[in-house]
Amino acid sequence: MTRRRSGVSDVHGDAPGKNSHLARLRRIEGRVRDLQRMIQGDRYPIDVVTGVAATTRALQAVALRLLDEHLAACLTQAAAAEDDIAEAKIREAGDAVARLIRS
Repeated sequence: MTRRRSGVSDVHGDAPGKNSHLARLRRIEGRVRDLQRMIQGDRYPIDVVTGVAATTRALQAVALRLLDEHLAACLTQAAAAEDDIAEAKIREAGDAVARLIRS
């Protein structure tokens, strides 16, 4: 699949860690279902909040791994690209980091 963003074309699809990322997301999905059951079962609120915090950290870990993989590929492409394309790729990467930090 080719995606175009910020005037930069990238090929995505069978990323090396795709299966690992999907497995992690499925585990996180299970954690979210556990949180729903905890609330339905009137569990102690602090236990639920602790579970939410753990789930949030797990999602952030997935985001960091995805970003790390993308940055490695993106910076390699940027180094070989024309100046304006390189600048767009670096700006896109910086924007992604900023979004992750704000989340």
